[in-house]
Amino acid sequence: QVQLVESGGGLVQAGGSMRLSCAASGRTSSYIMGWFRQAPGNEREFVAGISRSGGSKYYSDSVKGRFTISRDNAKNTVSLQMNILKPEDTAVYYCAADATNGPIVSIAGRYDYWGQGTQVTVSS
Repeated sequence: QVQLVESGGGLVQAGGSMRLSCAASGRTSSYIMGWFRQAPGNEREFVAGISRSGGSKYYSDSVKGRFTISRDNAKNTVSLQMNILKPEDTAVYYCAADATNGPIVSIAGRYDYWGQGTQVTVSS
């Protein structure tokens, strides 16, 4: 089992940048890691995922080219660098861990462990 704690959220102007971090209590190398987000009234949405080694990354079309996911298995951390932020990126962002043996997936139900979330607000 692993516990996940996100940090780095806050308020930023449109066009700005923000970096989110996720610290794990266990070995992140055992998990595919992902970032999701949820805006009020919306379902939880996949943002990005990264394989156990970090060699494969997968992004939603809405963030591709603007966001970068990375991981440091030695430090048991996963990060999400967000650039050129838009008001529509405003949401609570969640870090998640998938313990299954398979490809990176965008389905929230496939992820076994979740952090508590961190609020990101982008002002126009």
